[in-house]
Amino acid sequence: MLCWGNASFGQLGLGGIDEEIVLEPRKSDFFLNKKVRDVGCGLRHTVFVLDDGTVYTCGCNDLGQLGHEKARKRPEHVGALDAQNIVAVSCGEAHTLALNDKGQVYAWGLATDGQLGLPGTEECIRVPRLEAIKIQIVQVACGYYHSLALSKGSEVFSWGQNKYGQLGLGYEYKKQNSPHVIKSLLGIPFAQIAAGGAHSFVLTLSGAIFGWGRNKFGQLGLNDDNGKYVPTLLKSLRTQKVVHICCGEDHTAALTKEGGVFTFGAGGYGQLGHNSTSHEINPRKVFELMGSVVTQITCGRQHTTAFVPSSGRIYSFGLGGNGQLGTGTTSNRKSPFTVKGNWLPYSTQCLIPTDSEQYYCVKRIFSGGDQSFAHYFYPQVMHQIYFRTKVNLYCSNGSKNTGFSLSLIFFSCCSNDDHYKTSSRFSGVDMNAARLLFHKLIQPDHAHISQQVAASLEKNLIPKLSSSLPDVEALRLYLTLPECPLMSDANNFTTLAIPFGTAILNLEKAPLKVLENWWSVLEPPLFLKIVELYKDVVVHLLKLYKIGIPPSERRIFTNFLHTAFRVLEILHRVCLGQVIQYDRFYIHEIQDLIDIRNDYVNWVQQQVFGMVRLTDTPVTICTYPFVFDAQAKTTLLQTDAIIQMQMAVDQAHRQNLSSLFLPVFESVNPCLILMVRRDNIVGDAVEVLRKTKNVDYKKPLKVIFVGEEAVDAGGVRKEFFLLIMRELLDPKYGMFRYYEESRLIWFSDKTFEDSDLFHLIGVVCGLAIYNFTIVDLHFPLALYKKLLNKKPSLDDLKELMPDVGRGMQQLLDYPEDDIEEAFCLNFTITVENFGTTEIKELVPNGADIPVIKQNRQDFVDAYVDYIFNKSVASLFSAFHAGFHKVCGGKVLQLFQPSELQAMVIGNTNYDWKELEKNTEYKGEYWADHSTIKIFWEVFHELPLEKKKQFLLFLTGSDRIPILGMKCLKLVIQPTGGGEGYLPVAHTCFNLLDLPKYTDKETLKSKLIQAIDHYEGFSLV
Repeated sequence: MLCWGNASFGQLGLGGIDEEIVLEPRKSDFFLNKKVRDVGCGLRHTVFVLDDGTVYTCGCNDLGQLGHEKARKRPEHVGALDAQNIVAVSCGEAHTLALNDKGQVYAWGLATDGQLGLPGTEECIRVPRLEAIKIQIVQVACGYYHSLALSKGSEVFSWGQNKYGQLGLGYEYKKQNSPHVIKSLLGIPFAQIAAGGAHSFVLTLSGAIFGWGRNKFGQLGLNDDNGKYVPTLLKSLRTQKVVHICCGEDHTAALTKEGGVFTFGAGGYGQLGHNSTSHEINPRKVFELMGSVVTQITCGRQHTTAFVPSSGRIYSFGLGGNGQLGTGTTSNRKSPFTVKGNWLPYSTQCLIPTDSEQYYCVKRIFSGGDQSFAHYFYPQVMHQIYFRTKVNLYCSNGSKNTGFSLSLIFFSCCSNDDHYKTSSRFSGVDMNAARLLFHKLIQPDHAHISQQVAASLEKNLIPKLSSSLPDVEALRLYLTLPECPLMSDANNFTTLAIPFGTAILNLEKAPLKVLENWWSVLEPPLFLKIVELYKDVVVHLLKLYKIGIPPSERRIFTNFLHTAFRVLEILHRVCLGQVIQYDRFYIHEIQDLIDIRNDYVNWVQQQVFGMVRLTDTPVTICTYPFVFDAQAKTTLLQTDAIIQMQMAVDQAHRQNLSSLFLPVFESVNPCLILMVRRDNIVGDAVEVLRKTKNVDYKKPLKVIFVGEEAVDAGGVRKEFFLLIMRELLDPKYGMFRYYEESRLIWFSDKTFEDSDLFHLIGVVCGLAIYNFTIVDLHFPLALYKKLLNKKPSLDDLKELMPDVGRGMQQLLDYPEDDIEEAFCLNFTITVENFGTTEIKELVPNGADIPVIKQNRQDFVDAYVDYIFNKSVASLFSAFHAGFHKVCGGKVLQLFQPSELQAMVIGNTNYDWKELEKNTEYKGEYWADHSTIKIFWEVFHELPLEKKKQFLLFLTGSDRIPILGMKCLKLVIQPTGGGEGYLPVAHTCFNLLDLPKYTDKETLKSKLIQAIDHYEGFSLV
């Protein structure tokens, strides 16, 4: 051990020497053949811990600082700690804390400010006593008159003087005589604690620094000199990868993983190393050390030392009056200066000089008060020593943190330097490492470990989660915990998953927003895992409910269900189809577990009566519509339609009953009758619907084609929709513009037709949905977005006008600044107007506003708005009014635009085998009848277009309902006559009359002939 600095009280442990100050490093004979584990330096005393856990002290003992009554000039053994294996020490001005391998803390020395944390009123305690902290401690740190301790569970305790707020507990207390948890720091994983004269710091695993206490010289680095009574984040060092922090009386130094040193605070003696005596209220990098990789830093009262292993040198700067700089003089140094000595770099190739001088390789440096120490080894035994050449001395365990906490496992999945970039946008967590860690920890073969972990989560970790968090790092737990296999175990849903969900819901707005940001950039499988977890919780709870819940437990059950659904609601809001598809939120079992119709009725009643969504009101699943799949939503729509139709029919019957007695009332048909001619289908429909009252739209629709005898059991209605839509979309009306590239249509702002026809199309679409009939409409998704009051986006423009959409995307992605020159655009749009071009302004004075980098998003938004909104406002308004006249209602709010689209036009998810499987046979036909076998052989060999034509021929539409092929029940029956007859379709009943063909080629030609000539409708 080498020592230098103030020796006036014997604090260097050199024995009875004549000098009061030692100006350069001097070897201490006492430590020959001894390995030093730690050194603590007080103002006038020093404490040494050896590798075997024994403690030696020397220096001033006026206030019991030494813990023994032996000689003071040489290190003497503290016998009171004989039974303890001490692993770390820290000294204040005149008190000492020692930590043993069991996480217990011993204290002795000055006690007037409560800095020992021991009961009693003595001025000082001369023999080490055990602290009353009940939990395991892994680090201790002493300020002049206050103390800090870090627990295994990452809780920070403070006690002692609080004159300057150095305890971080607020300003109500002048001192604390016993350890108190700093509650505002709960939940953060800490790597290190540090204390100065009257200021304190904590450093997180990912390099965030919180400081509090005295700040007269800017030693908290917060760009001011106001003291802080509570922990405050030092934002300017957040991304610098700080791995260690140390404090002097009124200054602070921070070491980064790359080996850089920042200093701030009092600089009057040059202790900041910036070649000046100015104070610094912001962290500033020590310029003269920038060429070297520093791996250790320490602070004395008014000086700083730094160690560079590549050269083996120790640098010091600051106050030198007591020789504490080790430069051979008592001069102060304003910038780093080499400590005198023959230093050797660590290297296996190191050449040892052959002269008689003594050479040293430094292992560890220590400072405090006005003294400094260097623990060294001789080059000859280098190969036996484990030496860290990289700056990781403080990285892995916070220098003295030997503990391991189950709670901290959830914070520690940071396998590379990314975690130093932790911010509100970036979690810094390696989620794959988290998953692997959990799977190693939780294994079926070690059930007892799983039980311990589950118990620790349930009793310790989750209940301690706070709603307001001091730093984003504390949120990492919320990200990693769902990866724990125990969370997905149904046995733990009520003890782990639901309480964890409650903690998420209790988060304040700001931390919840950060968590949402992190979720939004998760890999889709990881995000899906959280979604699946809470879907499973919902299913589990609903199954319990179906079995039966005792009345006494219903309220808590309702709370649980609300929690699971509300977590899913947050996840759905985060997702919005970006992270995973919205259909991954569907809970397909819902229809089997609840009465969906009843749930809908309850939901409507809650809406009508304005019931607020409270945790103890019964859960209506309709409040969380994103969990409904297409089948469930269709059931809801049918429920709504049936309720509306029944109300309309009931009203008609009541009116008819009244008309028997009161001649004023005319009798009313319980159905909406549309009598139309094939050759004037649009005119007739407009005429009938114009006279129709709003309430009648809700009635079941019956269609009659004049001169045809078909009874409408659904088929005639289907054909009516098919024919009227084909007619309305005919170019002769000019109501819609056809886009060749996308094969889609959109409202034409150049039409001469009045809004009645657009109103009619809206009504027809509404009637189709209401009467469960699909219609053939080639509109883009934007139409359905607008019907659901959602804004069309650039994606919709890409769908309708792919070339224009691509151009807009190129504009947004263009990396250079010369957008105006490259694109030559302004806020206008060029439109065709009957052979001429016309320029329309997208915003007022748009022709005078060039598109530049700063406003290009505004231009794209205005362009999209013009195409989908402004240019067609009156036409779409008529369509919207017609549609909502029929379909307006709460139930529409439950649909996604793409689901509404599938409700209107069906989908093309064809499954021809499913069609065959669901087909029924009549008469002598059955599945293995020779004609039927030939029929399906022929059918499956048909090209897709012919198969779609067959669907059109048989069902009136070439698309299938939203619920899929299983809803298409085809019926095939034999018919009289011979093989010369064609197959005949009864569209009303999806019924096919199939003659008993015996030959495959004959069947094929007759079937193709029938579907090619399909048009019209008649009963045979």
